[in-house]
Amino acid sequence: MKGDFITTSFNHVLGWARKYSLFHYPYVTACCGMEYMSAACAHFDLDRFGAGWTRFSPRQSDLLLVVGTITQKLAPVLHTVYEQMTDPKWVIAFGTCAVSGGIYDNYAVVQGIDKIIPVDMYIPGCPPRPETVLDGLVKLQKNIQHQKQDWRWKK
Repeated sequence: MKGDFITTSFNHVLGWARKYSLFHYPYVTACCGMEYMSAACAHFDLDRFGAGWTRFSPRQSDLLLVVGTITQKLAPVLHTVYEQMTDPKWVIAFGTCAVSGGIYDNYAVVQGIDKIIPVDMYIPGCPPRPETVLDGLVKLQKNIQHQKQDWRWKK
């Protein structure tokens, strides 16, 4: 067909590819882990949204799911895991305890993981429903699609 062509930007194509190829690292510490498992299982299926490949090495993942309560003792470990992840990287705070410390208003619990690492998406709830998890994932994917993609080789 003469004259038919597709025009787009490399930034748009790279954003589309990144949003559907998320390799997540679950940092599960508390009861929200059950809801994470149900969101990843067949009934809700994170894989439909391009985030089904669970990686248990931070060096192979670009999405950190912080699921549950983070204590002051675990905070340095969480920061180390975040630093070891590949760039670009995104973080989801999963559940009320990760978002704001939850019911634990004391010196031993971090009152929100955004005091340790930058957070891209907050999923509220105690525990959050799997539908809420999927909604948060879709919103994060939309943010990934529309952000400026850094694709240059770094030495």
